[in-house]
Formats: sequence, C-alpha cells, structure tokens
Amino acid sequence: MTAPLAPAERPNTGILLAVGAYGIWGLLPLYMHMLVGVPALEVVANRVVWSAMLLIGLTMAMGRFVPIVKAARGRTLLFLIGSALAIATNWLAYIWAVQNAHVLEASLGYFINPMVNVALGVVLLGERVRRLQWAAVAIAAGGVLVMAISGGGAIWLSLVLALSFGAYGLLRKVVAIDALGGLLIETLILMPPALLLMLASESRGTGAFGHEMSLSILLLFAGPITTVPLLLFAGAARRMTYSALGLLQYIAPTLQFGVALILGEALHLSHLIAFVLIWAGCAIYAIDSLRGARQAAVMVPD
Repeated sequence: MTAPLAPAERPNTGILLAVGAYGIWGLLPLYMHMLVGVPALEVVANRVVWSAMLLIGLTMAMGRFVPIVKAARGRTLLFLIGSALAIATNWLAYIWAVQNAHVLEASLGYFINPMVNVALGVVLLGERVRRLQWAAVAIAAGGVLVMAISGGGAIWLSLVLALSFGAYGLLRKVVAIDALGGLLIETLILMPPALLLMLASESRGTGAFGHEMSLSILLLFAGPITTVPLLLFAGAARRMTYSALGLLQYIAPTLQFGVALILGEALHLSHLIAFVLIWAGCAIYAIDSLRGARQAAVMVPD
C-alpha cells in the first residue's frame, strides 16, 4: 500500500477534505437526534455494519478489496485494530451524548481535541510548538479545569471524546495505508461484534432495524454518513501536519455548540466560562499558527 504523503503534498486538497469532514461532523447531532429511541450501542452497530457493506461493495467494484485485505497485516493491522477501537469508543460516547442531552459537553470535547492533537504531535511525532501555542494550550486546559471543579457538566464525556478521537487521528496519520483501505479494514474488524449485537437484539425482539420504514432508512444511511467524513478526515490527516489539522477542527464543535442550543440544552455559567477559556486558547493558537505559516512562506526561496 502507499506510504503516508508528506505534509507539503497537495495542502489545498487536505484543507478541503478537512473542512468537508468537520462540517458533516458539526451537523451530525441533528441526524443522531432522530435516532434517540435506539440504544447507543445498537446505533454504533448499525453504523459499523452498513459502513462495512458500503465499503466492501465500493472496494470490490474498484478491484481493491482483496489487495487491501492482503496488505493489512503485521504492524499495519495492529495500528488499524487500535484505530478501530478508538473510533468505536468515540462513536459510542458521542451517540450517548446526543441521546442524553449532552451535546454541549460533546462540543467541548471537540474543542479540547485540537489541544490533544498538539500534545500528541509534540510527544509522539516530534512536531515543534512555539511558546505562545503552549500558552494557548494552558488557557484551554484552564477551561477544562473549570468544568471539572464546578461539576457543571459531564467533563468525563468531553475528555473521552477528545482523547479517543485524538488517538484515532494519530494512528490514521502514521499507519501505512490509504484512507479507503484503512477505513475498510477498521470496519471489517468491528463488523463481527456489531453484527452479533444486531442479531442478538433482533432475537430478543428489541432490534430497531427492519421494523419501521423511516427508522430503518435512518439506520441504513448511518453507514454513508459515517463513512464519508471519515474518508475525508483520513485523507486530510495524510496531507497536513497533525497540528495544522487541529486548527480546522474548530468548525465541528462550533457547529455542534449551535446545534445544542437549537435542541434546547441549558447553558450554565460553568459552560460559559469553560467555553470562553477554550475559545480564547483556540483563537490564540490559530492566530500564532497562521502567523508562523506566513513567516515560513516568506523564508522559502523562490
């Protein structure tokens, strides 16, 4: 399979892919809210199964299914098992958040995530971060601390979402497989337990799929709505630095924050203080990163 692309390769493509992924994820609570009556674990199982069916059909039509499966071995397979577990954890926590009126905490988690990306990029990938960017991380961490101390929200949920998606992005960045191939293997890894869960629910008479037309269609389309942004994200992660990728992630939690208010979630003082600190940290980090990018562009000889 292809090795990871250098960050400098096709940066504009990476930006477009990231914007598409984060835009879809930002509006996803509206879709998941229509599945409130379905247990979170069963929604995850349907996302996995229908995503797998879509990807199997797509890769077979492209003549890539067998080569991808054969290439997924050794270190590549281990990384993809890790990324599959990370994204499954993220999906479960996110769906639970939507179903239990914690979209604000979910958006907080995705505001924290860029700072997690920074830390992972520095510690594990050797990426360099300037002093002002570290200050931004510290300010954002202050927002998390406010939530933790005040008990004004499910801060554990925010941290689970941030850490699980940070781990997923890191693994997908370093694994030597392309976006489509990686996502296919991830869904194939998750498909057996997901299918067993759906069959067990059906045998107990509690299965959601196949009984009500509108609900079944929503669950079926959970496959494409899962697959498309993940493909976009994986493609973006391989074309951009991991720190830069975090800058564009603010699109998703900003949209989620707006969706939470549309859904009528209560905005407490602790939420406001935490969000102000995290937004301030994100803004400082973004401004400093853009300034650094301009300086680097000026220093590059024609």
